[in-house]
Amino acid sequence: METRIDPPRSSIVTIEPSTIAWLRLARIYHKIDRRTAETMRQYDLSVSRFDVLNHAGTPEGRTQGDLANALLVTKGNVTQLLDAMEREGLLERRRDGRTKRVYLTEKGRSRRANVVAIQEAEIATDLSALDDEETQTLIRLLRKVDQSLKGPV
Repeated sequence: METRIDPPRSSIVTIEPSTIAWLRLARIYHKIDRRTAETMRQYDLSVSRFDVLNHAGTPEGRTQGDLANALLVTKGNVTQLLDAMEREGLLERRRDGRTKRVYLTEKGRSRRANVVAIQEAEIATDLSALDDEETQTLIRLLRKVDQSLKGPV
């Protein structure tokens, strides 16, 4: 006896434009993030450590709490990253009253200058499908969405 399997009924699924935009944005982010991770590995950095190095260098002297907020991570997470990077000689923490401020060492400044320049060039390539006007429009639109979202700055 032969068993007959009917194909599932076709149903048209409508996806909201905002969902499509989010999915596209997430896809682009993940592609660039993977490429960034590959680049940073060449300089003995993870993406997280690159972010710390970048934020700790602009401006130097930020508190650990300020860094955690800028990186959108917990204070505990940033403490672990800072501990490891301090051991590697990339940064140092200096007590300022009851807080600790983060400063790059010469090694950290040098590494930051190298990898930021490389990352900026690669991001320019990643977004080269857009002309200058489109890039400015994208910046304006992303800023508008960012400012409308609740949560850490």
